[in-house]
Amino acid sequence: MDAPGMKTASAKNKGRTLQKWVRDILTNTLGLASDEISSRSSGAGGEDLLMSTTARERFPMSVECKNQERVNVWEAYAQAGANADQWEPLLIIKRNHHKPLAVVDAEYFIGLFK
Repeated sequence: MDAPGMKTASAKNKGRTLQKWVRDILTNTLGLASDEISSRSSGAGGEDLLMSTTARERFPMSVECKNQERVNVWEAYAQAGANADQWEPLLIIKRNHHKPLAVVDAEYFIGLFK
């Protein structure tokens, strides 16, 4: 939840900004074409980033973004999991004047280093 006086349009714009940031960093890091990952519109159900088959092969995670001053991490991660289908849920959280953080299952994260 954002500041009490924040308009819905402003809150949705903050969310879109974070989605686009994640999309851009993934596209650049994975060497993908700009149309391989797209940002879903606010309020639409499902994961926040839509990925092509190539993008999904390189990044097999389902992304949920929350750009809010106060986030219930457990609730947001549960939402990411509900939208993840067979992919690993990834929650990206951000608030003003702080770097974005990634939240993943601890066992999954540690398993990346096998």
